[in-house]
Amino acid sequence: MHYLKLHHLVDDKIHARSTGPYSLVTQQPLGGKAQFGGQRFGEMEVWALEAYGASYTLQEILTVKSDDVVGRVKTYEAIIKGDNIPEPGIPESFKVLLKELQSLGLDVKVLDEDREEVELMETSEYGNTDLNAIIAGDKDFAFEDSESFGKMGFTKQEFDAENEELVDIEEDSEEDDDFDVIDFEEEVLEEE
Repeated sequence: MHYLKLHHLVDDKIHARSTGPYSLVTQQPLGGKAQFGGQRFGEMEVWALEAYGASYTLQEILTVKSDDVVGRVKTYEAIIKGDNIPEPGIPESFKVLLKELQSLGLDVKVLDEDREEVELMETSEYGNTDLNAIIAGDKDFAFEDSESFGKMGFTKQEFDAENEELVDIEEDSEEDDDFDVIDFEEEVLEEE
């Protein structure tokens, strides 16, 4: 009798993702372990949640956890600041559908319950807000919002390797000035 090893091992199959890369067109998470993608939530899974009446879970999965770019960023910011999570926005896939219909020559308008036209802004049209900085990854919550964290009762901590525990850091203005801020644009201009 011969035994052959089955090469489907858990270590090769296991995969998890909190955030990661998104598709440029649909803004939905990429698929597959190789691309560090998300778990696909298909049409039949949507039907299953509809059957259970889990509307808020379904709304979260189809917007904030998928392709609602603005809602995704606002939700992340609210979690970091300890605020209530805002209402989700319009998924990017719906905007892509509207653009495809408009490319066919159809004049498609989105109306609210009062029959007023809803203005669908592109992600790039949000103007001079913190949102563009957050999407671009320029906003650093660690330094910019440290005062608001302190008001909510959070404290800065560091890991003490000797005792293997987190220790509160005393708030001194001298410690905050220990790091150097480098402006790359000024360096590039000086080199030219």
